[in-house]
Amino acid sequence: MTSRNPRDSRLRLVSPRSLATAPRAVTQRRTRRPAPRPPEGTPPPAELARMARTRLSDAARVARWADAALRPGRDTANPDGKGTLSDATAHRAASDLGLTPVQVRGDWDTARLAGLIEVHGDDARPGWRLRAWSRDDSAVLRGWVALFDAWSLAYPEPADGEPAAVAEVVSAMPQVLSFLQLSNGPVPVDQLLDLLGQRVTELRTERCEITYGPEPATDPAPEPAEVPDAPLAPLLDWALGALAHVGALTYGEGQVTLTGLGSWAVWVKLEQICVAAQSPAGNIEQSAEDMLRGCAQLRPNAARAEYRAWLAARPVGGAVTELIEAARGEDALTRGLAFEALRVVGAPAEPEVRAVAEETSLRPYALLWLAEHDGYDPEDAHEVLTRAESTWLWVDTAAAVADHGEAPLLVRHLESAVQPTVPALLDEVRAIGHPRTVQVLVALAAAHPDPALAKAVRRAAFQVHTGGS
Repeated sequence: MTSRNPRDSRLRLVSPRSLATAPRAVTQRRTRRPAPRPPEGTPPPAELARMARTRLSDAARVARWADAALRPGRDTANPDGKGTLSDATAHRAASDLGLTPVQVRGDWDTARLAGLIEVHGDDARPGWRLRAWSRDDSAVLRGWVALFDAWSLAYPEPADGEPAAVAEVVSAMPQVLSFLQLSNGPVPVDQLLDLLGQRVTELRTERCEITYGPEPATDPAPEPAEVPDAPLAPLLDWALGALAHVGALTYGEGQVTLTGLGSWAVWVKLEQICVAAQSPAGNIEQSAEDMLRGCAQLRPNAARAEYRAWLAARPVGGAVTELIEAARGEDALTRGLAFEALRVVGAPAEPEVRAVAEETSLRPYALLWLAEHDGYDPEDAHEVLTRAESTWLWVDTAAAVADHGEAPLLVRHLESAVQPTVPALLDEVRAIGHPRTVQVLVALAAAHPDPALAKAVRRAAFQVHTGGS
């Protein structure tokens, strides 16, 4: 049975475009229509942020403990690898915080999924959201939305769940959540079970089998055996429990209701918008990081004018140093914009850009900057990057899109990957060890309309999250 939307059996990407254009694509505003207003009764952003802080408070507490106790140079710091806590570290954290080791591991896992902790090789570092925790409501909300997108990773799957059935339920839950949001009140579980059954049936009707190897020759293949239907009620119970665990809904006495946070997040997904920090007034007077954030929603020409004005108000050497420091932060969009501002600086920035070309997170940006400075056409500059460096830049740019862009832009970002197929892209993304890999893959799976591709991406996110293969 074929899908209504025919797909290449190897999930080939469309023709890739230059990665050099990808960071700039994040700042493009594709429409000028007014931003939709949330439904009546939606709590204001400050109240939503308070709810998110409350839900993530335990994870933030463990993240702050790790920042203080495990940072490099401490006598008791020890790398645990792959972002997991060793038994010794978990027991130490439990003793310091008055928790059990199981609670510590759960809070650590939540902190990773929400971007409060990011893993670089064997080192875990505070994410930029943790740094902005008390001063930036939008950063807190983005962290909670990242956890919301990863709900299926944040809660153990049923031990006896059929993997294919679990994947179908995960794919079907956005429609269930949309129904809850539109209902604007308690909904009986039985009604949701009927809706889930209808959606799973639709997915099975639309699905086609995907082969990753060579096509079989000559002998016609027999009809695939039907997979016995798994009961959906236990899987719906698991999904609702997981979404309640991340704070998206309340579930009890046969009724389900979205929380204020959950209703807002579903509305955001439906409207395909993100919570973005408002541009601060007076960018010229701001620090480099705040100036870049203020320019994030400007068109390229307007942003360059802001960069020039900001640079004109301070010594070039200090401005370059400040931009480089902003690029070292955890926000990938700020990193890309910092190098756009350094392009405006030009030759005076070359020594400092060349000096940071060996830093993993800055290397692709620095090499592209240096290539363009040496005379490469911006469309061809990406040729100076290795495959791994291009893949790192792809993930970093995807992180910026996931944090600050619209869902369709994240889907279109697939076009900029250098890999010819989705399986090849996922293999190489897993291998490079970018700290935002899980969040990027989860966001891409949530945004992509192709159920088969979304399933493959979600599986890759799970493998990265668990350290499996």
